[in-house]
Amino acid sequence: MLLADLGAEVVCVERPVENSSAIRPDAVNFRGRRSIGIDLKRREGAEVVLQMCRTADVLIEGNRPGVAERLGVGPEQCRAGNSRLIYGRITGWGQDGPLASTAGHDINYIALSGALHGIGRKNDLPVPPLNLVGDGSGGLLLALGVVSALVERSNSGQGQVVDASMVDGSALLASVFFGLQAQGFCGLYPGDNYLGGAAPFYDVYQTRTEAGQEAQYISIGALEPKFYERLINLTGLQKRDFYPQETVEEWPARKARLRELFLSKTRDEWCRLFDNEDVCFAPVLSMREAPCHAHNRARESYIEVGGIVQPAPAPRFSRSQSAIPVAARVPGQDTDEILGERGFSRKRIDQLKESGVIFG
Repeated sequence: MLLADLGAEVVCVERPVENSSAIRPDAVNFRGRRSIGIDLKRREGAEVVLQMCRTADVLIEGNRPGVAERLGVGPEQCRAGNSRLIYGRITGWGQDGPLASTAGHDINYIALSGALHGIGRKNDLPVPPLNLVGDGSGGLLLALGVVSALVERSNSGQGQVVDASMVDGSALLASVFFGLQAQGFCGLYPGDNYLGGAAPFYDVYQTRTEAGQEAQYISIGALEPKFYERLINLTGLQKRDFYPQETVEEWPARKARLRELFLSKTRDEWCRLFDNEDVCFAPVLSMREAPCHAHNRARESYIEVGGIVQPAPAPRFSRSQSAIPVAARVPGQDTDEILGERGFSRKRIDQLKESGVIFG
């Protein structure tokens, strides 16, 4: 999705499905790319992919190690006809190691990297952060690796294989905490460090809600002394009860006082008090609310594509601009067009369709 957002022409190779005209359930992540339907379990299907690789810059696959090779579309097979091809591989565990061929999901990958252990409340279980940390970091790592390999190719003239994993990605995201732990600034247990909820000045607090209203929250991140001082002044708290800021043994009592304080006003009332003030504050918005916030609207951080509100392409560029993404395609919708562009004759396309090698 990110590569397509930033201007890459992306073709998604789809496997045969019972109802290829069904609406795609994950329409957001499949935006901006065309779709070709190929049965890779057929030798002729692999040959179609290999022919496409001759003129491609990048191929990305996300199977378990060895599966692409067995299907006939592994790195050596795909790069045999195009030594400039970048072959991107994304897995949970990586291409080698004792766990490489075993099943897993985001929660397992971030558990192994150490990232999950630090997410949660003190004296409680670690909390799975949706599937943002592992899948998100792995995907970003692959995108960065692909772009880096393309830059390197401009010097060497050669492609290569990029091995990205969710374990590696989430470990890299946690780099700062490995450093803090080595310096003694980061605890060993969930919620046991000041960026994980231990500090009263860096946490989420519930606010007062009206009858029948869902619970609402605000976030406070007043780490630096000047922002902490502004927080204390605006809330009317007694300075003698909240200084020195780094008196760790006083943090639990201070946090209890802040919980009580923030329950005295609604989220909107706290927004009116803190907005445009340097206290490092933001309301905790739901995914339904976020696109409607004035800041996000001003920056046009969300767009509507195919009737679905979703994040806009990012980052922003000073000269070139990302195009508005097109809606996700039905699996196999662009098969004929894509193969025609790559030199397949009409007769050959019809033959492949009749034999069930391709669909669309």
